[in-house]
Parts: sequence; structure tokens; C-alpha cells
Amino acid sequence: MEAIRSGVDATSAVSALVLAIGQPSFPAVLIDTLRDVADVGHCMVFSFAGQRSARCLLSTGNIAIGPDLGTAYSEHFHTADPNRDVIFRERAEQRHILLPHFARRMYPKGYRKLFFEDSEIVDKAATAIWVGDHCTYVNFYRTAEQGGFTEAQRQRITAVAPIVAAIVARHCQDEADAATPADKLALLFAAGGPLSVLTPREKDVCRRILDGFTSEAIAGDLGIALNSVFTYRKRAYEKLGIASQNELFAIALRLMTVPKPLN
Repeated sequence: MEAIRSGVDATSAVSALVLAIGQPSFPAVLIDTLRDVADVGHCMVFSFAGQRSARCLLSTGNIAIGPDLGTAYSEHFHTADPNRDVIFRERAEQRHILLPHFARRMYPKGYRKLFFEDSEIVDKAATAIWVGDHCTYVNFYRTAEQGGFTEAQRQRITAVAPIVAAIVARHCQDEADAATPADKLALLFAAGGPLSVLTPREKDVCRRILDGFTSEAIAGDLGIALNSVFTYRKRAYEKLGIASQNELFAIALRLMTVPKPLN
């Protein structure tokens, strides 16, 4: 198909995506549309709730190890993604976020090796949008076989990014809302969450208590003295009006099982 040549045409090209929302064909329609717009090689979509939680919602395109990359990012590497700082800084605005142009030097060495060298990704563009408590983070990749985005292609992907992000967020909404216990636990400690009365370090300690860490393991994981763990735990318990680990678990269980209000 002939390449789309203007921002207007690029925007109208995504109309097929609207009809594919909620359909099994959505990933295929998404990558076909992005290829028509800017010859995108692969698209991956992640969801953020709290800063300690990421999920891969969609991976489609020409990178064979795409699903493996999605798992690696969700389990560990999301904390090393420089775009994440921008995403969470813009959270309160609840608007479309266009992420900075790709530069390999932005990323730590281990991240670069796995996500760019091993997977042969040579260029990317990215966008994100917050809807309530969830952020949908959409990444558009070009591989070594394709070469980097041309300036015209980057302009076209920029033109469609806001509407693509909104459409993808709507398609992935049910999956993003289906939070796992780990996701729910992360939300309890997110900014403005039920346990926001705690300081960041008190949250770190309590989160690890709920994850089953011993005091010694918490000290090692956070790189702090064991006595500091005891101090942060004591302060947190005082703020929460509790005196034991069992009471902390009871609070978390109660908050995680509160039913959503009916509309």
C-alpha cells in the first residue's frame, strides 16, 4: 500500500482501529495501520498503575522475541525506563503524553543490550495516556532491517499518536482493570492511595513485609541497616494504629477486597 503522506491522511487511517476495538483482530489491525502510517515494525503496549507495577498488554509485529521482551520489561526492566519518569510526572494532567525522541544513550547498559542490541531495535517512538488510575504506554519500534524512522515517518507517527493511544487504551481497558493481587497491592502504596500517610521508606518496608520478606531480607534488599528497618516499621505501625504484622496484613486484605461502587 502506498505510504500515507500527510498528518490528515495519517489520522484518518486509524479509523479501522475504532471498529476493531474489543475484537480478536485488534492486534493485527493495529500493526497493519501503523505500517501504513509510518512503516512501524513492531508495537508493544504496557500498563502502569503504581510505580512498582507494569504489565504487557499487547505485542504485535515483526520481533520474534516480542513476548519475551514484554515479560522482561514487566517483571524488572520497567524501573530502568527513562520514559517512566516523564509518564508519572504527567500523571496528574490526565492527558496524552508524547515521549521524548529515542536516544540509545538514555537507557542503562543492560536495558540497551536486551531491548535494542539482542532484539535489533534501532529506533522507537512512544506515547502514553492516563485514564483514571491506569496509564497505557504505547511503543512503536523499527528494526535493523528497516532502519530508523525518517523525519516524515516520525511526523506521521506523531500526528496519530494521541488518537492511537486513546483507541488502544479503550481496547485494553478491561484487561488493564483486571488487576492481579500484586497490582492491587502496588496501588495501595501509590501516591494518593490508602496508605499514602506513610513516607516512601516506610512504604518500602511495609510493602516488603506484605511480600513475605524477613527483616534481614528487607535490610538487604533496600541496602539499609537492620535497625533502620525496625525504626521504619515502628513508625509505619504507629501511623496506621497497629502493633503487629498480622494487623498490617488485615489492613491490606480489607483494602484489596473493597468492592467497587455501583454506577
